[in-house]
Amino acid sequence: MENSLPGRRMKLEEEEECESPLLTVAHYHRQSNDLSCLIRGTWLESRKIWQIAGPSIFSRLAMFSMTVVTQAFAGHLGDLNLAAISIATTVIISISFGFLLGMASALETLCGQAFGAKQYSMLGIYLQRSWIVLVLCSILLLPMFLFATPLLKLIGQSTEVAEQTGVVALWLIPFHFSLPFQFTLQRFLQCQLKTGVTAWVSGVALAIHVLLTWVFVYKLRVGIVWTSLILDFSWWVSVFGMLGYCVCGGCPLTWTGFSFQAFLGLWEFFKLSVASGVMLSLENFYYRMLIIVSGYIHHNEVAIDALSIWFVLIAIPCFFLTSLPAQVVSYVN
Repeated sequence: MENSLPGRRMKLEEEEECESPLLTVAHYHRQSNDLSCLIRGTWLESRKIWQIAGPSIFSRLAMFSMTVVTQAFAGHLGDLNLAAISIATTVIISISFGFLLGMASALETLCGQAFGAKQYSMLGIYLQRSWIVLVLCSILLLPMFLFATPLLKLIGQSTEVAEQTGVVALWLIPFHFSLPFQFTLQRFLQCQLKTGVTAWVSGVALAIHVLLTWVFVYKLRVGIVWTSLILDFSWWVSVFGMLGYCVCGGCPLTWTGFSFQAFLGLWEFFKLSVASGVMLSLENFYYRMLIIVSGYIHHNEVAIDALSIWFVLIAIPCFFLTSLPAQVVSYVN
């Protein structure tokens, strides 16, 4: 009898275990709370990222839209002028654009590290150092603009298109020299999470560009030279807007004035940035070769115009998709 009592007790315990639920109500509540916390945390982090990325994406699209607006209004000046402005902006400018944009990514890395380490004064020094290196590289790229006509004739473009593109390329040299300041100032402000400033400046510059282009190109029919000059002016408006914000008290911790330290370590900065510059330049250029190849087609002006419009349609989502990861990196830093 005594031996059977432990057996009965064990049997009762097994029955109770079988009847009890595997997951208690408290466990369900805990799982529900964990899931709600995960959803809430994801939403909060996503909102923070978009607060940084949204203005930056808008800024890049606004600056790119200036070229789109110029091409659109250049179409009112004839197929030849549209073909010339298309080759100049989507081929010649794209080489310098990609190279200098890639080199400016080195500044993004250095400024992000310095800002995270609270070495705020170094951001201004890195910015000035990048200006020196990128402007020197811009000078080295000048032959593309100065000898655009013979280069285009050499690769088989028609004489009319090559000569008109050469004229446009010469008048886009100021645009070319705005790129070192445009890219570096954007990254300087971006690393400080001041992307709202770049968005406002780019939006104002785009509005000015649309107004000037509509008045001078569409209404007054000033020609392809003035069309190029308006594009130059609009990009420099953006540069001076960001520069004015930085030097006039918008970045009191990171901009402490010009310094001779900017002339130190130029070679190291060049080595850090040139690889990414070459990579991005080639990445930007390889599919733009389609526009060059279209010059061999009969009625090549129309073919160039059509491909340039196709490039615009492809480039807009690309700008959106490439801008978001860059802002995530800045947020992590």
